[in-house]
Amino acid sequence: MFGLNKKVAVALIIYCLSFLLVGCASDSDEQMGTESVNKAGDDGKMVIGFAHPDFNDMFLGFLLAGVQAYEAEQTNVEVVYVDAENDSDGQIAQVEDLIAQGVDAIMAIPVDLIATEFIVDRAQQAGVPVVLINRDSVEREDAYVGSDSLQAGTIQMEEVAAVLKGKGKIAIMNGQMGHTAQINRTLGNKQVVDQYPGMEVVIEGTGGWSREKGKELMESWIESGQTFDAVVANNDEMAIGAIMAAEEAGIVDELVFAGIDGTPDALDYMSKGKLTISVFQDAKGQGQTGLEQAIKLAKGESAEKMTNIPYETITKRNVDEYKKKWQ
Repeated sequence: MFGLNKKVAVALIIYCLSFLLVGCASDSDEQMGTESVNKAGDDGKMVIGFAHPDFNDMFLGFLLAGVQAYEAEQTNVEVVYVDAENDSDGQIAQVEDLIAQGVDAIMAIPVDLIATEFIVDRAQQAGVPVVLINRDSVEREDAYVGSDSLQAGTIQMEEVAAVLKGKGKIAIMNGQMGHTAQINRTLGNKQVVDQYPGMEVVIEGTGGWSREKGKELMESWIESGQTFDAVVANNDEMAIGAIMAAEEAGIVDELVFAGIDGTPDALDYMSKGKLTISVFQDAKGQGQTGLEQAIKLAKGESAEKMTNIPYETITKRNVDEYKKKWQ
């Protein structure tokens, strides 16, 4: 009798311990939050990891919305979203975590070129296909979806030159220095300026892609006493910041303002006659196409190695047409 009771007691202890272990595992999963992902195929869905650099970035927020909209149309695809908050090391760690959890493919908008190299290397070492979107291509990724930043800078400055009739002093607002888009957009700007003897770049600085920093940079230029005829910014957010500073200084009507991206806010400023030029970059198109390519690769199908989505010129003549794209 005692022997039987002892066996029962041991069984009960093991049974209780199993509940404790399950409880601990559940707590651990809850602490991981939304960044936790089941092994690919556990629920029959294909799992794509999306390493995003900054959910708060306005333009990249529209790109994110494009991915989400296309995901919603799929019946067997789950996208796991992670936000690096512009931390290169953090983004690399997030990608490593996605790989460890067994995603079928990775999409990434790298924080910088260092992150780009590491993301591609880590994914290829693990045999996970990777799609880079919008920013840097290292030509080793399985697929790239983006737009030609040199083209954007060229189109932008050509329109500025037309407005100024080939004569004028130019102030250039750079995005994050060393970023591929910053380098190529500014290069495109300067190549056009070099073609016009009556035009020159008299001042430039960085507004870090943001409206607030663009405003601060413009304020410092105004205080410096440097004169110029046009503010040419690497993106719309910095251009809007420059416009805000010029409004406060009472000189907004004296200057030409040009941006890149064609965001809804920028188009509103254009309709009001404050922003003269923008160059449309199809954020939603990049996001949707990026996910399309990732799904193909996850299925073992071939994908387009390089997908270029062209930039388009926006002025007051066609601004209403581009507003419809955001509706």
